[in-house]
Amino acid sequence: MLVKPAWVFLIDRTVQNRVGHASYGTYQALFNLGVIFQIILDFGLINYNSRTISQHPDKIKEIFPSMLSARLILVVLYTALTCAFGFALGYRGWQIYMLAGVLMIQALNTMLQFIRSNVSGLHHFKTDGILSISDRFLMILVCGFLLLYPATSASFKIEWFVLAQIICYGVATIIAFFVLRRIAHVKLRFTFHLPSIYAIIKQSFPYALLIFLMSIYTRADAPLIDRLCGSNGDEQAGIYAEGYRLLDIANQFGQMFATMLLPLFARMLVERQAVQPIVKLAVNIMLPIAFMIAVAAVFFGAPIMHLLYRNSGAYDAEVFAWYMSTFPAFCITFVYSTVLTANGNLRLLNKIAFIAVVINLSLNCYMIPHWQAKGAAITSVITQYAVALFYIFFASRTVQLPKNIRWAAAHLGYIILIACAGYAATSLPFNWMGQLVIFGASCLIFIFAFRFVSVAAIKQLLEKRNS
Repeated sequence: MLVKPAWVFLIDRTVQNRVGHASYGTYQALFNLGVIFQIILDFGLINYNSRTISQHPDKIKEIFPSMLSARLILVVLYTALTCAFGFALGYRGWQIYMLAGVLMIQALNTMLQFIRSNVSGLHHFKTDGILSISDRFLMILVCGFLLLYPATSASFKIEWFVLAQIICYGVATIIAFFVLRRIAHVKLRFTFHLPSIYAIIKQSFPYALLIFLMSIYTRADAPLIDRLCGSNGDEQAGIYAEGYRLLDIANQFGQMFATMLLPLFARMLVERQAVQPIVKLAVNIMLPIAFMIAVAAVFFGAPIMHLLYRNSGAYDAEVFAWYMSTFPAFCITFVYSTVLTANGNLRLLNKIAFIAVVINLSLNCYMIPHWQAKGAAITSVITQYAVALFYIFFASRTVQLPKNIRWAAAHLGYIILIACAGYAATSLPFNWMGQLVIFGASCLIFIFAFRFVSVAAIKQLLEKRNS
């Protein structure tokens, strides 16, 4: 919660301000292209490995070499396929070299996550917690030095940013391996026993397909903006990166919540307990805050963007407001898709994700040439809310969640009230920060007035999780 925002606001944002929209926009487009195909690097192996080691810790010495070998094969496939796709999209010369650097970052990041899955699978959670921030902490130190030291600050290049990440991920991966070696006494060796590798990959395929489809409809925006906006593509991709960066930070909290809910829902469904009270509690905690952030982005987007990015204008703020408007949809998804995942409905989840891909790519191919980054942001809103409604409908039908019209009406009333509060706050004779504080305080009052959150309900959730 501390390291990720520090990385985003102090380093990542500063790099974009230093190198400009065009250079950073190309980097962001290439990075998202790498993320889309990252599933080839993982293929669900991290979840499979963590689950297997948790259940059978004594098997780590037997499984580790096979998993390591599978990862090496997947790195080669990932690099070849992504470079070929990048070449087909028209990337050449310097851009291909940048793509190669981005792919190395992704490969090292996935290797680090794999090693960490062994550490957490052996229930060394505090150690895993330290390893989880090691890469970003090193990058904050290295990039911070390059951005502050006068000799490097004035001539900072996007290539240095990529190289610094490669070095820091590499060091973090080496540290993580030696930590795992000390804990489990594993050895760095490979065993290319194809039947074992094939069996592991086959069991992980449904998870891999789901992650791949989700990556397309959440990450395809930047490469499409870069390719479909003509000569202005780099600049538009940079504007996209400004807004999406803050949405990515907001989503970290939703993902943390989903991580807590998954084992809770899984246990309750197995024991045939009603999950509706926990679903309602999770939505009541996340959704009002999400709507507050989205409305704040609409009314205060321009000064927020101007504060963070020196060259931002009204158009940047508009794109930012559209992207942040998807945050409530993401929060709904984190809750209801987790219900379906805990219930084992992977085929249904993949069908929904495929529909989302069709919607997203179809709309983007029309919207981006006409409205550029703003078109991609509007497409994201349509896609995410369509997906959220699908999840609500199928989760309610699959696990028999009862309908609650009064509850839904309360959330609708809350949205109307905070929209009015946002409009009223901007009319007050204060600077925008004072208006934002008053707006936030009003929203918190409404949250408790509607009884969305209570101390007793949060205590109940934590007690259930611990038990």
